[in-house]
Amino acid sequence: MRKIITFVVALLAAVSIWGVVTYNRFVKTQEEMHTAWGQVENVYQRRADLVPNLVTAVKSYAAYERKVFEAVTEARSKATAINLEISTMTDTQLDDFQNTQNILGESIGQLTAVAEDYPDLKANENYLTLHAQLEGCENRIQIERNRFNEMAQRYNKTVRRFPSSIVARLFGFKRQPYFKALTEDADQAPKL
Repeated sequence: MRKIITFVVALLAAVSIWGVVTYNRFVKTQEEMHTAWGQVENVYQRRADLVPNLVTAVKSYAAYERKVFEAVTEARSKATAINLEISTMTDTQLDDFQNTQNILGESIGQLTAVAEDYPDLKANENYLTLHAQLEGCENRIQIERNRFNEMAQRYNKTVRRFPSSIVARLFGFKRQPYFKALTEDADQAPKL
């Protein structure tokens, strides 16, 4: 009888230790994913912060292209208005977020096309600096989105694998959506 009790206690201790280790692994991978998401938001915000400066620089040269400026301003406003909470984010919400960011990227491309019509502007140092910063932003966005997807993949594998999926269900750890291509040319950065 004593051996059975010892065995049961040892088994319960082993299961408890496994549960704690598994739970901590979920917490760690979830935090890594949250950090990666924070970086995605950070680079999108950086781009949104640069847009008014680019608009101002181009506007001074191309005063009559008001329609393009309004489109860029509206796209920026919509893109910065969406706030996603990663713990409750759904595939649809992430798709909506991506769509508004894509629209902003396209608007920036249109603004750059307007700027191409003004040779003095293309040579203006402020414009060139802002243009280079926006190109850098687009590259950073791609890098950070990839990094987020890697972290979400690691987290999702942990959530779905057996037997850790038992702990995931017990403590409410759920699958997280990925960034995915919404357009056929999504593998190309917007033309700036």
